[in-house]
Amino acid sequence: MRLTVLTHDIEAVPTPPPPPIILQSPYRSEANVMASLAKPDDWVPQPGEWPVDPQEDVPISDERIWVDGCFDFAHHGHAGAMLQARRLGNELLVGIHSDEAIREHKGPTVMTLDERVAAVSACRWATLPVPYAPYVTQLSWITHYGARYVVHGDDITSDSSGEDCYRFVKAAERFKVVKRTPGISTTDLVGRMLLYTKTHFIRSFEAVLDGKEGSGSDEERKVRGKEMKTRIAEYASDASGHNPWCEVCTWRANVDVDGGEISQMVAGRGPQPGQRVVYVDGGFDLFSSGHIEFLRRVVGTELERARTSGWYDEQATEKRKLETESDYEPVFVVAGVHDDEVINRHKGVNYPIMNIFERGLCVLQCKYINAVVFSAPFAPVASYLKALPHGIPDAVYHGPTDFMPTELDPYADARQLGIFCEIPHHPYSEINARQIVERILKNRSEFEARQRAKGFKAELEEKILQQEAEQATAI
Repeated sequence: MRLTVLTHDIEAVPTPPPPPIILQSPYRSEANVMASLAKPDDWVPQPGEWPVDPQEDVPISDERIWVDGCFDFAHHGHAGAMLQARRLGNELLVGIHSDEAIREHKGPTVMTLDERVAAVSACRWATLPVPYAPYVTQLSWITHYGARYVVHGDDITSDSSGEDCYRFVKAAERFKVVKRTPGISTTDLVGRMLLYTKTHFIRSFEAVLDGKEGSGSDEERKVRGKEMKTRIAEYASDASGHNPWCEVCTWRANVDVDGGEISQMVAGRGPQPGQRVVYVDGGFDLFSSGHIEFLRRVVGTELERARTSGWYDEQATEKRKLETESDYEPVFVVAGVHDDEVINRHKGVNYPIMNIFERGLCVLQCKYINAVVFSAPFAPVASYLKALPHGIPDAVYHGPTDFMPTELDPYADARQLGIFCEIPHHPYSEINARQIVERILKNRSEFEARQRAKGFKAELEEKILQQEAEQATAI
């Protein structure tokens, strides 16, 4: 069975929305599935065996870029690599390694292949996810899908034998380097879970951005704050990575009065005529397939609502094009992201695993999102909803939650306003930060071994970098 993944447009989802795609082996039609999965990295699939369409070779284009990796956790480092790669062309193909290949070369994955594909598919800058991509990047694969260049960060990734995973594309001069996103990696996140650290917490998001909180000297804090603001603006870009798209704001509560104020950080592209503005909120910790599927269903529900009301009728479509010189979807999604202190107060231990900056960037890169509000309150009361940049939204959505840390209903005001909507349970409902941490702790010894192996591989990879530097100097 082949899997065809559509990522260019969001399709209307009937009510109730369908379950997410659960990946199966692309070689399911062959007699021996396990033998197929055990194919060597240099195996070249034949038409009908490629994991996603097209099955016939595509003409090579300089504008079609390939990146690949494990993409275990949807952290902003992965998104940053995809953003930089997308800016180098018009299409971005994202190869995703299988669970089996990663275990062989690196160690166990935290997220399953279908969960990792869901995360890549939700990134605004990804054109097409390609599951089962070989761990050692092969010219045959990138050539088949029509990509001239492979892009990777300025670090080295090695296979189980200690060799560079990009040695073949480098030799063919089809390799480009982008800057690796500092301060975040899957290894870092796993370490936070295993060691129960809290040093990543941010007390005041605005203070950090202004260089008034954090480690280092005053000058270092100011530089770090400026870099964070720059990254937020970059992650707010559209699917091309070049133009403004998402609005970004911060909420500052006023303890002396009932309310607070919204401050705009990035202008973005606001709601268009006729769009319904809907609000979602949460911690979005370890931005998982549970969060992504919830957001997909929010958008899908709104698209179906628009379809039944005539949004896609020819006359309505032509009117929008005439008035705005372009067409657009009927929904504008605003996502509120809670502070670290708010989440820790309700969940305890060392939650959130990602701080508000990291979680906000994860939400910001998602193609289902149009605006982000940092430091959003746990309960979206009427005064807060009224203070949002576009006023009280048309709907406030919440997903299936078995765990509610307070007896008070955070959405009481939204219910009273008649705008509360709930997305029912779905196959990814239980995938959240707590469940992911449990996966790590359940297999603690394996992940501790993976952490140690990562340290050993880092030494080998540093030697490869030194060798490349020496060769470049000699030339």
